[in-house]
Amino acid sequence: MGSQARRGSNADARETLRAIPGRAVVSNLPGLDRLIHERMRLGIVSALAVNESLTFHDLKLMLSTTDGNLSVHARKLEEAHYIACNKFFDGRTPRTEFSLTPSGRDALDRYLDHMEALISATKRD
Repeated sequence: MGSQARRGSNADARETLRAIPGRAVVSNLPGLDRLIHERMRLGIVSALAVNESLTFHDLKLMLSTTDGNLSVHARKLEEAHYIACNKFFDGRTPRTEFSLTPSGRDALDRYLDHMEALISATKRD
């Protein structure tokens, strides 16, 4: 994803905020990735962005969540090809390891650019 494409999403966010003075609804802004915007999924993607890979157990501890909750959110990210899941055995113990895919990195970068544009557009000078 080139910086010019990212700049376009920033401009779109600013224009949307200007088009509706005093009324910005984050969930309805164009370009906002609702898949990443959900708190637990943003936590998963962010943790994987700063770690080459993490086990299911590591993510569960980092995010203070349950097996079921992490499993549901990780599956949604995996279906979107934002994360990759590798299952293997460590001796006799089954392990699940996650990593961020290139498309997941691009999606996170776009999301962060969009949020930075919103912050910039709404911040008082």
